[in-house]
Amino acid sequence: MEHLVEHMRTSNHSVHEPTCGICKKHCRSFESLREHLIGPLPKEACKSIFNNQGCKFCLVILNTPDALRFHQEICQLPSGLLAQLANLSIFENLVIDTGQIRRPQVVALACKMVSGGSDGSLDLCARVCLIDEYESIIFHAYVKPKIPVTNYRHQTTGIQAEYFREALPQSQAQRKIQDFLYNVERPMWKLRPTDGKASILVGHSLDHDLDLLRIDYPATMMRDTAKYPPLMQTNKLSNSLKYLAQEYLGYDIQTGNEDPYEDCVASMRLYKRMRSQVHIREDHPLASDSQNQNNFALWRQSELEKMTPEQLLEFSRSDYYCWCLDSQR
Repeated sequence: MEHLVEHMRTSNHSVHEPTCGICKKHCRSFESLREHLIGPLPKEACKSIFNNQGCKFCLVILNTPDALRFHQEICQLPSGLLAQLANLSIFENLVIDTGQIRRPQVVALACKMVSGGSDGSLDLCARVCLIDEYESIIFHAYVKPKIPVTNYRHQTTGIQAEYFREALPQSQAQRKIQDFLYNVERPMWKLRPTDGKASILVGHSLDHDLDLLRIDYPATMMRDTAKYPPLMQTNKLSNSLKYLAQEYLGYDIQTGNEDPYEDCVASMRLYKRMRSQVHIREDHPLASDSQNQNNFALWRQSELEKMTPEQLLEFSRSDYYCWCLDSQR
């Protein structure tokens, strides 16, 4: 057993793990790295250097304070102008459909919900937005729920009953979104992720949004900022999109009437920031295995238990699909 522990201590860490730029400590998530550098119980030697040369958004270490100031001007992103306009209710009767023929490779989706059911416990999609990776709106509309609304959640959504007078039926909104996500010339059930026809879909808590829209989508083509291990809490719980925007993008969202465009922009920017990381390429099949979209498949646990220490040393690789691999496609 001691022999095994000693080998695990010297195990090769994955090149995809967040790493302290000072002491080279490997961390499970950026939240773990943030705690290591900032608190509540940071490593003092690293904290001292980070305070003068570290970017609080992407957590990299710059060579000088001047380099840090220049870097943060680029790293801290501005909030979206259209989201600010939307919060001023300029888009009250909004229905935007660009009618694009060429499908974007990466899109972001977000919904806003109202309540249904006798006790108001059901989430109903009332507004949906789809953008491309350049933050241009592909589709943005109010959606008429199939069952009566019992609470419009006006304080957070800004939605009122009259907004649904010309809203799209949910089935029509569903079809439009599916057309953009998939190649419309092929039936959805015939399309496979390996065909290269489906777009990469970005969002926060995507399963919930897609469930409300009654849309099935391949898990291998989804990039969910609520489930991406490097963006999760140290206890493996999800962070809110509001928190992620504050900490990793440097601006506040969801401060007034919440707008799905604003959420789309935030999740897309988080995705692009994670995708743009430069990691050493791992020449190992597990690094790009579709089953590594989130964590190891359960069957691998039994395989691990049968391995010798030497095999475990070689096996130490990323146990999730790193989004930087998307840029290598």
